[in-house]
Order: sequence, then structure tokens, then C-alpha cells
Amino acid sequence: MSGAFSPALLGLVAAGGAAGSVLRYAVGIWCAGWFGTHLPWGTLAVNVIGSAVIGLLGGAMLGGLAFPQEARLLAVTGLLGGFTTFSAFSLDTGTLFLRSPSLAALYLGLTLAGGLGAFAAAFALGRLLGRALG
Repeated sequence: MSGAFSPALLGLVAAGGAAGSVLRYAVGIWCAGWFGTHLPWGTLAVNVIGSAVIGLLGGAMLGGLAFPQEARLLAVTGLLGGFTTFSAFSLDTGTLFLRSPSLAALYLGLTLAGGLGAFAAAFALGRLLGRALG
């Protein structure tokens, strides 16, 4: 498969994006059921989980694990792109701010600390795994 806009590669991105979007929706429903709707827990969960997964994959690739273009397009661009959406994050934060600036600040802090912390930890783990498996 070659070419940035080949139908096969676009199909991989589309398939991953569809799966990621459905998974994101499912996580949002699950989180609302378990934790309520005082904070947008579903968006927080997908941002933290997505940050951890992309950190793990990025660290593994940097550590030497071979990850073909097709797999990257399916998993990173498609699946994680459909799963994690900072546009939803922006909307949730903005509407939460209108309702309660203090809850918006809490949500912003939890999202940034959780996402960046998960990314850093998983990136380091991925790098070690990449070295061990690559």
C-alpha cells in the first residue's frame, strides 16, 4: 500500500475512526451511568485512556518496535482519532464554565494532569517494551 490518499489507506483510517467513535460513545454512556453527569466523565476518561494508549504506542515505536504505516493509520489516526476528541473537551469545558467556573477548572486540571501523566508513564513503558520486543 502506498500513497497518502490511496483508497485502501483511507479505508483503514475510516474503519479505525468508526470503531473509535463507537467506543468513545460507549465509554461516555458507561461513565455517565457509573459516575453521573456533574462532570463530563466520559470525555475525561477517553482523553486519559487515549493519552495512555498513544503514549504506549509512541514510546514503543521510538524504542524500536516496528509498527507498519497501515497499523499506525488504523490504530493511531483512525481508532484513537475517533476515540479522543479535544473538540468535545473544549465544548464540555466551555459549557461547564458557564454553569460553574470552579467545576470547569477542576475538570481542566484533572484532564491535563491525567492525560499528560498517563502519556508520560505509558510512553516510558512503551519505550521499554519497544526495546525488549523490537
